[in-house]
Amino acid sequence: MVYMLLGTGFEETEAVAPLDLLRRAGIPAATVGINGKIIKGSHGIPIQADLEIGQMDLTDLDMIVLPGGLGGVASIKACPRALDAISFAWENGKFVAAICAAPTILAMLGITDGKKAACYPGCEEQMGTAIMVEEAVVTDGKIITGASAGCAIPFGLGLVAALRGREAAEAVARQIVIR
Repeated sequence: MVYMLLGTGFEETEAVAPLDLLRRAGIPAATVGINGKIIKGSHGIPIQADLEIGQMDLTDLDMIVLPGGLGGVASIKACPRALDAISFAWENGKFVAAICAAPTILAMLGITDGKKAACYPGCEEQMGTAIMVEEAVVTDGKIITGASAGCAIPFGLGLVAALRGREAAEAVARQIVIR
């Protein structure tokens, strides 16, 4: 199971596009609302989360995904249950993925220390000892990071590749006609 954490002010493109690609690949994925069941994104688009934060079953976790958006990132950083879930995923060898400003959450938890990562330009100072790479998507072991909303499709395909392999990601890319 993939859990995508949504806090008030999340970046809609960074959540919806990767979620769509995961589901196209047949990967079970659920959105998790930090501030209730209806979460408003950074551009005022409300999303109804599949679950609330207390309903996650971490024993069934394969990956945790963190969209960016400054409000969404602040919501996650302020939620002990969300931070505990991210730490649990990392400590138990599960994938942790974050895009845009959200990799700063991984850095805050020490997850990206000494690892290659991407983040939104200007957030690098908050990335601690991560090795910053200027690419759309960076995978370093079980850590997947993306640079921005404009990289949401490659990021989503990177999530699919991590969980189902490169061929599955290529099949989804063909389905959505990536050129």
